[in-house]
Amino acid sequence: MPKLKTRKCAAKRLKMTGTGKFRHNKAGARHLMTGKGAKRKRRLGQDGAVSPAEKSRIKVALPYGL
Repeated sequence: MPKLKTRKCAAKRLKMTGTGKFRHNKAGARHLMTGKGAKRKRRLGQDGAVSPAEKSRIKVALPYGL
């Protein structure tokens, strides 16, 4: 059986935690930050959790993990 290719777009955007869950960067933190509140900007700086429903799609994109 041949080796499976990793989806590089997923590998660059996701990272795996120690327990096997995936984290991603939140959208909306690149520009136009002056109109956003301080609390919102703090939250945008933190990683977001990938929902368990997406886990099967991530397994296909990253067959060997990260």
